[in-house]
Amino acid sequence: MPKLDINDLKPLTESPAKERGYPDGYEPTEKDEYMGTEQLSYFRDLLLQWRCDLEKESLATMEDLQKNSSIEADPTDQASLEYEQTLELRTRDRERKLINKIDEALDRIRDGSFGFCEETGDPIGIKRLLARPIATLSIEAKRRQEQKETGYAG
Repeated sequence: MPKLDINDLKPLTESPAKERGYPDGYEPTEKDEYMGTEQLSYFRDLLLQWRCDLEKESLATMEDLQKNSSIEADPTDQASLEYEQTLELRTRDRERKLINKIDEALDRIRDGSFGFCEETGDPIGIKRLLARPIATLSIEAKRRQEQKETGYAG
């Protein structure tokens, strides 16, 4: 697969589908050229928007923690506040890891390996990528991996 300069793709806008001349609500299908410029542009925009949304949520959480980090007079209220903050921080940590995976997917778009199984080199498939744009394995390869992890060889 040839390397793609991610900067050659048109930039993310409010309505990337309209700017690129896609019909409203464009979504890649099996009929399109697999991982052609149109599909790669779509997934790039999808990943960048997802990343942007996660970063906004993270900033909002940090602002909220700074504003609401006061000590409560009632120990029960203080415990509830700390519990909620801990849950929020765990969520943000998972999202931080997700941002790393999104960045890796964007790197795969750049190097031309996006959409192809890292184990077999076969296409991952549009349906799987629409469901999980950061996927690196085909369904079959993922199933084999999970069977190895659980010790099941069926």
